[in-house]
Amino acid sequence: MLARRTLARLPSQAPVAGAAPAGARNMATLREIELRLKSVRNIEKITKSMKMIASTRLAKAQRAMQAGKQYGVANNEIFSNTAPESVDAAGKRKLFIVISSDKGLCGGIHSSVTKYTRAAYKRDDVADDSPLVVIGDKSKAQLSRALPQNIELTFNQIGRDIPTFADAASVTDLIYKSGVKYDSVVIVYNRFVSAISFESHAVEVQTEISLKDAPGFKAYEMEDDVTKDLSEFALANALFAALVESHAAEQNARRNAMENASKNASEMIGRLQMQYNRGRQAVITNELIDIITGASAL
Repeated sequence: MLARRTLARLPSQAPVAGAAPAGARNMATLREIELRLKSVRNIEKITKSMKMIASTRLAKAQRAMQAGKQYGVANNEIFSNTAPESVDAAGKRKLFIVISSDKGLCGGIHSSVTKYTRAAYKRDDVADDSPLVVIGDKSKAQLSRALPQNIELTFNQIGRDIPTFADAASVTDLIYKSGVKYDSVVIVYNRFVSAISFESHAVEVQTEISLKDAPGFKAYEMEDDVTKDLSEFALANALFAALVESHAAEQNARRNAMENASKNASEMIGRLQMQYNRGRQAVITNELIDIITGASAL
């Protein structure tokens, strides 16, 4: 009996000089999990706040989109009655206006218009030297790597809030003043489909030359300034309609992205909390074993 008690008090191995005390690794792991839990909880608070902000902005953006669509309807009414004569469209020098924004954290909404534009440049009816105008720093960074030689103009700080017709008019004015040569204009933007989806879309705007050559315009005697002003105003209208719809799609995508991030954070908190509880229970069990072993040895 005495021998057993003596053996119970002796350690199984001789302590190594400089070794960490027993249970130190468990305590370090618990501390790491606790810090990670705190970080994930903070992230969850941020994503939930950003979701609420995006939801509020989405309601305003949808109202602006419904009003801005009327500008696009007016353009379609004009173009439907002034269809240009059919010509060979192979190798046309098209001006692509890509609409994105300067902000991120909204899923793949910026990369979608970039992919659409890159695919459009590979088609046979687009010349390789077709100019490119980019609105927004996000798509600018992506297209600068794919099509750096085609970029003529870039814009930022447009659409920080709800886009206005003045923004579209300013972009149109700078495009005309830049002297960029093109045969037609293609606006690439994200079209708002529903509360959970969007799609990249392109709309073609007729230029001054195509309007002059249209049979519907040839039937009337107009001065050159009238056709020029009409083409410039039509481009501003189409840009404004695309800007407000792209802004609504961006806010919707950001809200969905923040909602998914909040769900992922909640799931991660649950897993980390369970892992922390198991580790803490293991530490308590080891301490109880040491206490019971020491009590048994006395």
